[in-house]
Amino acid sequence: MAKVILYTTPACVYCKAAKAFFQENNVGYEEKDVAKDTQARDDMVKKSGVLAVPVIDVDGQVVIGFDKAKVSQLLGIQ
Repeated sequence: MAKVILYTTPACVYCKAAKAFFQENNVGYEEKDVAKDTQARDDMVKKSGVLAVPVIDVDGQVVIGFDKAKVSQLLGIQ
C-alpha cells in the first residue's frame, strides 16, 4: 500500500474532492492541514515549490492539485 500524504486547508474544494476520491477507493492517507500546521506547510512548499493546495504526495511522487488521472496512475487504480 502506498504512503499518501494529503496537504489541505479546510475551505479547499479540491481537497474535499481528493478526500472523497480516497475514501471511495479505500486509500489510506495522512491529512495535513497547512492552515494550522506551519511545519506541514513548510514541508509542502519544500516538496512542491508552491503555496497552493491540495498537494498530494504518493510515495514521494508529488502531485500539485487534484489530478485524478495522475493520482490514480500512481496508486494503480483503474
